[in-house]
Amino acid sequence: MMHDREIRIRLSNIQHAVGQAAHHLSAERNLTGELRDTIQKLDRRSDDISEMLVSEDYADVPKLVHDMELLGARARRVCASERMQVTPEMKAAVNHMHRELFDFKQHLH
Repeated sequence: MMHDREIRIRLSNIQHAVGQAAHHLSAERNLTGELRDTIQKLDRRSDDISEMLVSEDYADVPKLVHDMELLGARARRVCASERMQVTPEMKAAVNHMHRELFDFKQHLH
């Protein structure tokens, strides 16, 4: 079982990674709606992390991280598709975000 301190650190890391992806999203010009929609959903879910950090109630962390990891995997697939023209920075941000989510999900189970 993870300690609260480690959960807080990992959630903060995820928030930062999602924020970076959202930042790069705003600089992208030729994105499909699917990638834009997925990153925006992740950004909204990141708000749930803020609420958890404030309340220090981590009961829903496994579900939240699972849901976000699925969205992160979807964003990664869209970025990797050959029809998608994204900057290397956007790809790197999405890959980093997904790695953070996937790694945390693995540690929760």
